[in-house]
Amino acid sequence: MTIEVRRLGTIGYQAALDLQAQLVERRKQGLIPDQLLLLEHPPVITLGVRTRNDRSHVLESEAALAAKGVGLFETGRGGDVTYHGPGQLVGYPIVDLKPDRCDVHRYVRDLEEVLIRAVDAFGVRAGRIEGLTGIWVGDQKLAAIGVRISRWVTSHGFALNVNTDLSHFGLIVPCGITDKGVTSLERLLGHALPMDEVAETVARQFAALFSGELTYSK
Repeated sequence: MTIEVRRLGTIGYQAALDLQAQLVERRKQGLIPDQLLLLEHPPVITLGVRTRNDRSHVLESEAALAAKGVGLFETGRGGDVTYHGPGQLVGYPIVDLKPDRCDVHRYVRDLEEVLIRAVDAFGVRAGRIEGLTGIWVGDQKLAAIGVRISRWVTSHGFALNVNTDLSHFGLIVPCGITDKGVTSLERLLGHALPMDEVAETVARQFAALFSGELTYSK
């Protein structure tokens, strides 16, 4: 199985949504292999399906966010509210789970496992918290996960805090969880990491867990 990795650099959230929609349709038609989009976003707060009618976990108005250069988007992914921004590695797998991986919970656990293995390569031991998604170091979330699955083709995915400005998480109640915090590889290790190196490590771990062979495209 081939997994085509696309390293997109910094890309606006709407542009990434549009690209995912195009790739999902092409994947459903069998026109392209499985994809792994790796990128960063300009500062943006995204709302999952749980927050469609309730924005109480966004702590500032849309106008106040805009004044700070932070966008606000409703999305089609699962989950609550999260923040994306520079220094955060965002991954959007466009993967056909048929025929033998048609299990949403397994897919989310698999994404967690990819990230747990990837950060372990940098000396960070992360794990899971029962009943919550993402990966954690103690009670600090290191990576968030929110996925969408349509006819067993995946989109959206994960956000790993590498060198992220964590102060922006103060604009929201991350994932609607009030009693836990957020962290980054930079905070845990005491120094910034090269994003390219982290992205390559994540891609390799993704390929290993999903039994694929990596190719690279733009």
